[in-house]
This record gives sequence, C-alpha cells and structure tokens, in this order.
Amino acid sequence: MLNRFSTPILVVGLLFLSHIPAQAQPLPKIKLRPVFSALPLDRPVWMCQPPDASGRFFVVEQPGKILVIPKGGNGSQVKEFLNIEDRQTYIEAGQNTGIGLMSMAFHPGFASNGLFYIFYAQQNSNQTGQFPGRNVISELKVSAADPDRADMDSERILLEVPEPFRNNQGGLLSFGPDGYLYISLGDGGSNNDPFNSGQNVCSLLGKILRIDVNTRSGKGKKELPYGIPKDNPWVGEPEMGKNSGARKETYAWGLRMVWRYSWDRKTGDMWAGDVGESNWEEIDRIVNGGNYGWCVREGAHHFKPGAPGAQYIDPVMEYPHSAKLLAESEFPKHAPGVCVIGGYVYRGKKYPSLDGIYIYGDFVLGSIWGFRYAEGKVTDYGTLLEQPKNINSFAEDADGELYVLSFTDHTNGRIYAIEAE
Repeated sequence: MLNRFSTPILVVGLLFLSHIPAQAQPLPKIKLRPVFSALPLDRPVWMCQPPDASGRFFVVEQPGKILVIPKGGNGSQVKEFLNIEDRQTYIEAGQNTGIGLMSMAFHPGFASNGLFYIFYAQQNSNQTGQFPGRNVISELKVSAADPDRADMDSERILLEVPEPFRNNQGGLLSFGPDGYLYISLGDGGSNNDPFNSGQNVCSLLGKILRIDVNTRSGKGKKELPYGIPKDNPWVGEPEMGKNSGARKETYAWGLRMVWRYSWDRKTGDMWAGDVGESNWEEIDRIVNGGNYGWCVREGAHHFKPGAPGAQYIDPVMEYPHSAKLLAESEFPKHAPGVCVIGGYVYRGKKYPSLDGIYIYGDFVLGSIWGFRYAEGKVTDYGTLLEQPKNINSFAEDADGELYVLSFTDHTNGRIYAIEAE
C-alpha cells in the first residue's frame, strides 16, 4: 500500500537505477508479438529490408519463394517477388534448415542499381529427388517495370560450391559494413567432417567467405565473376608452396555450420551461431583470418586430432546438448539445447533495456537467450524467454528492431516482433 513516503522513495529508486551502467543491470525478459497476421507462410527462413527507404519487408520461404510486404502492411497485400520452386531447391527433409532457398541480400547501392543476391541449394542434373549437389550464389536485378518483381533473366551466377552430403550447407549471405559480400558455408555434412573441410584451407566448405561483387579477379580462363578483397587472409599466398591451393575467398574457417551471422551496427563486430554436432553449440565473434577449431574442436572442447601447435579462437559463448556437461563449460548456468540459431546485438530504440545484448536462440527448443559482452568477455548471460515454437532465424529491420521467424509445424510459419517486458 502506498503512503506519504512512497513517492519520494520511488523517485529516488528510479534515479538510482537510471545511473546503473547497462552492463550491470539484470537481463530483461522478452515476449513475442505476432506481426503480418494476414500472411500465411511456408517455412519462412529469412527476412530483411532493402536500403531504399521504401520500408518494404522481403521474406524468404525455404521451398523457393521471396515475398514482398509493403510498409505498414499486415501481410494481406503481399506480392511474389521471386519464385524458383521449379528448380527443386528444397527437398523435404523433416525440419532440416540447411537446404532450399536460404537467404537473400541487397547490394548497398540497391536504391540506384537494383541488384540483389540469393543463396540456394541445387540438385545436380543427373539427380532425381536426391540430395542438392551444390550451393549457388547468384546476382539478380529488380524488374525495370515493377519494383516488386525480380528480373529472372538477369541472373548471373557468382559461385557454385559442390556439396558432398545433404546437410550442413551453410545458409547466409549478407553485406558487411565494408561493402563486401559475406557467405557462410557449412562443412558439407555427414558426421565428424569426414573430409576435414573445416581445417582444409583449400576447400570452401566450413568457412565464411568474403568477396567483392563490384570487381573481377584473375585473367583469361581463370577470371572470376567477383573480386577478392586485398586483406583476405590467403591473398598473399604464393602459387607454389604448402598453402598454394588456399582459397582466397576465405575470410574465416574452422566452422561447422554457420546458419546465421550478423553485425553489431554500433561496434561493427561480426557474430555467428555455429551449429554443433555431438555435444556443443557455440557463438563466435568472427574476425579476419580467424580459425575457430572445427573439426579439431567442438566449441572449446577436443573433438578429434589436429595439427600440432595449431591455434584456435575460443567461442564467446557455448552450451551443451546435455545438462551433464554443464560442469565442463565456462558457462555452467546456461540451459542445454540442441541447435543454435545466431541472432543480433540489439541496437533499436524501443527497448533501452535490451541495448547491447546479443540475442540468440535454439531451433529445436525455442528458447531465447542473451548475453552482454564487454572488453573481450561475457559479463552476464541468461534466458530471456522460454517458448515452444521452432526458431529458424532472427531478423533485424532498418531501425534495429528484432524479429523471430518460426515454424509452427513442418510447413507453416509465423513472424514475431521481439519486445521487452
């Protein structure tokens, strides 16, 4: 019950809390609010907005469509921007999120050049209903006659990467703050990375690549349809020698299956959720030339023998598949999970209590967690929300507000805005 002392005490308390540094305040709880309520979705896996001030949302459906939702819409006025379902990019595989049409990215100059990029899996021509034999990165343009339609005749294939197995394809392409296109590729699948792709610098698998879509590299028959940034880690390798076959597109390696990554729009830090295999899921801060250990390590733990003396970058955060393993982790208070989904550092304006928190989740459990990171270490971490829906991706709008893309069952999906309670 309030009394005559309550108001001044309350004011003093609020003033005190307002002066506590954000990193010292407890992690807030969050809730999910449904958006685009009139829009039925078939396995939504990615959502983004173009850098053209239109306010449109583009939603990628795994079977092969990209939909456009107008600014302020509830989904009832949705348009079909692109459809490659006839290419059979997606083969039904339960809840596997590693095949199909997986993501799209807009060129930083999209407002003037109309260029965008897609990442999809494709069967080889001699296959019928089997595993998609390669990943394809393509550049396309928006139709000159309709800004809400893709010009399919404009497709220019930049990169095709053979995949030895049907899982661990990777999944994201996105432009970084430096204007280059980044691409995440998994180790190719199966168990235990049988070809040691994560540590093989001559393979594109198990890597994050970085290319320049505005230039070309090489000459004659060796010319590539893209350029190689001069500070990529293997650019300086000679044509002959130990690492002569190192792929110069590589930016970081030793990664098993980075399905989603992002940049902190305030600091420029790159964050990735790397899906584990046997015991550990991890969040990594990705740096140029970084080796994150797979398949010699899973998380911060030994997995199988590797090169003597090799140096690996520890994950910033990890969690196990079983509570029995928590004692072996640096983060014993973290709940167990099954399949990490990388998210974003919140930098929106609506919820100051979330500022600076990296928000991520688990595909299978639906749990959403967060941590604060400062001066090279995690300062606080915990559960933000427990809920049962599968989380297959997070998304960030032009204002820095965050969303969750979810499967409500094996086919249908919904999109939710993240709000602080």
